[in-house]
Amino acid sequence: MIVRSILIAALLVAAPSLAQAQEKEDAIATPVLRAQVNVEGDIVRVGDMVENAGMAAQIAIYRSPDLGTTGTLPTAQIISVLQAHQVIGVDTRGIKSVTVTRLARTIGAKEIESQVAHAIEHRGGLGDAADLSLTFDRDLQDVRLEAWNNGALEPVRAHYDPRNGRFDVTFEISNDNNSTRTRLRFSGVAVEMLDAAVLTRNVDRGEVLKASDVVVERRPKAEMGSDAAATRGHAVGMQMRRPLRAGQPLRVADIAKPDLVQKDDNVTLIYETAGIYLTARGKAVDTGSEGDTVTVLNLQSKRTISGTVVGRDKVAISIAVPSYRDATASIGSDGAEAPVSIASRNNAQTTSRAE
Repeated sequence: MIVRSILIAALLVAAPSLAQAQEKEDAIATPVLRAQVNVEGDIVRVGDMVENAGMAAQIAIYRSPDLGTTGTLPTAQIISVLQAHQVIGVDTRGIKSVTVTRLARTIGAKEIESQVAHAIEHRGGLGDAADLSLTFDRDLQDVRLEAWNNGALEPVRAHYDPRNGRFDVTFEISNDNNSTRTRLRFSGVAVEMLDAAVLTRNVDRGEVLKASDVVVERRPKAEMGSDAAATRGHAVGMQMRRPLRAGQPLRVADIAKPDLVQKDDNVTLIYETAGIYLTARGKAVDTGSEGDTVTVLNLQSKRTISGTVVGRDKVAISIAVPSYRDATASIGSDGAEAPVSIASRNNAQTTSRAE
């Protein structure tokens, strides 16, 4: 009877300890296999593959895929590797395979080219970054870096040699790990480009350019030399000063206003002032474009006079109209008024003889 009482008392004392042990065992979470794994760095660890891996989490079990790529592992192979490292009882949740992606930061080739252009613009006489054409020493491709390289591309060295057009630019990229900054270096040749009016066909001296004769192309600025490049809008309707071949860019010096009056051609002489409009036949002594002053022969009076080209085969002649003071001065001493001939068109155009 006494022994039985002692046993019952012992069980009552041990009961709380057994309950705590059971609760602690229940509190240990079951390790569970992940279906998708993202890693930074070149090593895959147990803790990357398995949730609740416990003290085994830092054990390295695989090498990571290449930067920015994804690999696939069959579940059976993973379980075998885990068991070899004393990681057992992993719940696979029926997963047949696991995908492993190595995170990376990708810097596109276009972004790199833009950053290099901005780093050297306005150096050694270069223009804006948007006008620079870059040729790199190595084929420019997207650059993949470890994901922790999250800083901006900062140029720490930018050199440009105007003698040969070569550039050499070094960038640094900071990170949140406060570790050594990543450096990227690019070199090559930079050429400044511009929009140029380019001929679509061979043209001769004196030809007037039509819209179909000129297109706009990007050409190296050096190709134009020291001359200013002509724009397409300025070139159309202008006259060639010299012959050029198809594909050649136009310079401002290559074109001029078209000649509206040709030497030895018949022209119309126009005398116009307030209330007066007279025309006469003439012959051009000079060649001229709009606004030029040329010499013409009045075929009626046989006198040579000067005028301004105002249109195709048209020359305006300026004449002085006597003022009231001049008219008064022309009155003779005998009181007789000197004859003055004035032709008025009375709101209608009149053609008459004129000098």
